[in-house]
Amino acid sequence: MTLTSTDVALLEKKAEAIRETIIAMLVAAGSGHTAGSLGMADIFAAFYFHILKHDPKRPEWEGRDRLILSNGHTCPVRYAAMAHAGYFPIAECLTLRAFGSRLQGHPERLRLPGLETTSGPLGEGLSQASGIAYALRMDGKQNRVYCVMGDGEQEEGNIWEAALFAGKYKLHNLTAIMDRNNIQIDGMTEDVMPLESVADKYRAFNWHVLEVNGHDIRAFITAVEEAAVIYEKPTIIIAHTIPGRGVPEIEFDYHWHGKPPTKEEGARFLKELRTARGKVPHEYA
Repeated sequence: MTLTSTDVALLEKKAEAIRETIIAMLVAAGSGHTAGSLGMADIFAAFYFHILKHDPKRPEWEGRDRLILSNGHTCPVRYAAMAHAGYFPIAECLTLRAFGSRLQGHPERLRLPGLETTSGPLGEGLSQASGIAYALRMDGKQNRVYCVMGDGEQEEGNIWEAALFAGKYKLHNLTAIMDRNNIQIDGMTEDVMPLESVADKYRAFNWHVLEVNGHDIRAFITAVEEAAVIYEKPTIIIAHTIPGRGVPEIEFDYHWHGKPPTKEEGARFLKELRTARGKVPHEYA
């Protein structure tokens, strides 16, 4: 599908609305993960409003693409994107992490229609996505499978077992997206457990590797389109993002990996977002 400048501008507006909703829901919850969620807003806007074949009215539609969120702690960005896409009312985002809510601190598949897996323990998503992609191919289905991962979870051995499996079986219907924001809960990834050259590692495991600016929606969509025409191997898109994107005072600060804003901080963060983009307030933020 041709992507016009108007299309990109609309997707960027969706991403900003998603960021505002993320801040509002984290303030309401009083807990949750801020930096990674804000950093992935552009990618999730691209997924839910351009890339994915999906139907919010029929979340179990067999023709849908599968989106697996491996780093489940960033679920605020997925919940916000799903709400804006029409899976449930945007106001429900304010129930994040509340007792009995469908929007738990890590996604629970049986609670919320539209989720493909339950996630929490890091490192499992790529194995789940590889199995789903393999099964779909066995059934002769054309659905695509996308797996969003954090860069910190590349330290998990399970990731590399899955990478071997997907490479061996040439799962061309699988595209992984790594949020390469360089932070994890204890510090910078290259200080905790150096990953570089992570692109060369995936190439050695027989993956097609692309690297993009994760905040450039057009570039990301172009990479996804390239992945769709690679027929001899799976693809990983290493998306370089800024943790805390849109709120300058917390960008690249790993302390915000698992820290929510207070009510006062939330109000200030929303002001920063709107000042930076010239935005008007969103209904639920």
